[in-house]
Amino acid sequence: MELKSKRVVVTGADGFIGSHLVERLVASGALVTAFCYYNSFDSRGWLDTVSTAVMGEVEVFMGDVRDPNGVRTALEGAEVVMHLAALIGIPFSYHSPDSYVDTNITGTLNVLQAARDLGLERVVVASTSEVYGSARYTPIGEAHPRQAQSPYSASKIGADAMAEAFHRSFDVPVTIVRPFNTYGPRQSARAVIPTIITQLLSGADALHLGAVSPTRDLTYVDDTVEGFIALAECDAAVGCDVNLGYGEDIAIGDLAGLLMDVTGREVPIVTEHERLRPENSEVERLLSDNSRVRELTGWAPGVSLRAGLERTVEWFSNEDNLRCYRTGYTI
Repeated sequence: MELKSKRVVVTGADGFIGSHLVERLVASGALVTAFCYYNSFDSRGWLDTVSTAVMGEVEVFMGDVRDPNGVRTALEGAEVVMHLAALIGIPFSYHSPDSYVDTNITGTLNVLQAARDLGLERVVVASTSEVYGSARYTPIGEAHPRQAQSPYSASKIGADAMAEAFHRSFDVPVTIVRPFNTYGPRQSARAVIPTIITQLLSGADALHLGAVSPTRDLTYVDDTVEGFIALAECDAAVGCDVNLGYGEDIAIGDLAGLLMDVTGREVPIVTEHERLRPENSEVERLLSDNSRVRELTGWAPGVSLRAGLERTVEWFSNEDNLRCYRTGYTI
């Protein structure tokens, strides 16, 4: 299946990955509806920074994935839905776990129910490598046990299970895409790479972080978006859950050192207690086995870590972009 000329709804289109996906889908010739979170500010999130030329080709639907009626309305007439809407902050999931169940599990259920009833051709559900927890073995393949090490990861395990159930029970054409630590322009400052970059660019005399020993498998956002599209177009991926990762990991401390090199600023690292996860909740290692996506689609990451970090630092160096970020640590 090709997405060109297909009517595609992207939930979470106002977010980091979602906004990049909208741009790429428009460039590919898809007819895109951007499902954005309704708010009193009439904000489209990161889509407000996307070019008017692109947004002129996009229909915007303001709603809430927790509302089944709004979800159904948004999906009427669509052929494909790419479901990225989710609460993603791990620290906030310790604070308000109920909201993660409502948004991530019930929201996914609403999308699946509407897609089933309306007969959509493809349902792509965004998962996360956090569902695996700390690696029992590496690289992590799709058969690795799921381990709920935070309320966030538990809610995404639940959402994945619901998607799998709808495929097996009702033949809903679902593909689950499982990115490993996407980074790049527009990422939330709550993520580790923007946290490091913004502190370094601000001229801070120390870098305040949480744990520096855990490792992460980092994929540049352009590669992640290409993976989503490749899997959406892959008939053989229906019914599968598929990892989308670079295939190499790096410790947070080493990542900080690399970003110091890229920015030209070397400062000491200070570990702050409030930034640490609870001991049994920390995911110590994530390293993807991306052989399934390579076999299914031929996808492979094209942006090296160094090149991706350089692009990301360049974007954050623009003061207009930095205005979207608050200073200081928040959950």
